Amino acid sequence: MDYQQIRLEVDGEGVATVTLAKPPVNALDRRGRDEITHVFDAISDRDDIRVAIFTGEGKAFCAGADIKERINLAREPGDYIRHNRQTRETFLAITECSKPVIAAVNGPAIGAGVALMLACDIMFAAESAFLVMPEIDVGLSGGQRLLIENFGKSRSRLMYFTGRRVYASELYRLGLIEACLPQDQLLVEARKVASEIANKNPAAIRSAKKTLNLVEHLPYRIAYPYEQSITAELSKLEDTREAQRAFLEKRRPVFKGR
Repeated sequence: MDYQQIRLEVDGEGVATVTLAKPPVNALDRRGRDEITHVFDAISDRDDIRVAIFTGEGKAFCAGADIKERINLAREPGDYIRHNRQTRETFLAITECSKPVIAAVNGPAIGAGVALMLACDIMFAAESAFLVMPEIDVGLSGGQRLLIENFGKSRSRLMYFTGRRVYASELYRLGLIEACLPQDQLLVEARKVASEIANKNPAAIRSAKKTLNLVEHLPYRIAYPYEQSITAELSKLEDTREAQRAFLEKRRPVFKGR
């Protein structure tokens, strides 16, 4: 796909950086949603990528849905159904990506931008960043489930009913993000964590992400036996045996992807 609204860069360690690049505020339109879905589906399949960082260009992470596009939506039957399906798949492409995705939130995340951030596995934010859900003010709905899951009943309702901003410092206090950082340190810290993950057993990391996505929705009596079944499958892999030998021999493992 010829990307027009995102940039994809891959370094020699297997760390991909996906940057939203639609000036001035990285608002999401149909093209942008297609590109995000496409790039994270591609990352899932690429053997040269082990972890991804998701960030924005300029002063905003993502200003949410492009309202100019909304005005012209639903001009023919099925428009909103197709739009809603595409929107869901954009977020799911990140959540269901087979590789871990680290959010480096460089500025405001608004509406759908909040959902993009919360779809990631690990989250960092710049000191200037904030979240805001302005859906009620523009006649939209969406994101409630993600808010409740991450913020709980009272805070999620307060955010949604009022459209109040929640700044990165508060997100850190609440334990929602890993760090609230100066702008010039945001990608530095995200890349440190990405590099650490990229040097782990790739099969174990893929299994861990898939398992974590599943077991958070399961009761313990079902989740734990499932986790044990994954351990049994991983034990048969050459890379697992190499990891165990390296641990005992106090050396760095050499993974071969099998």
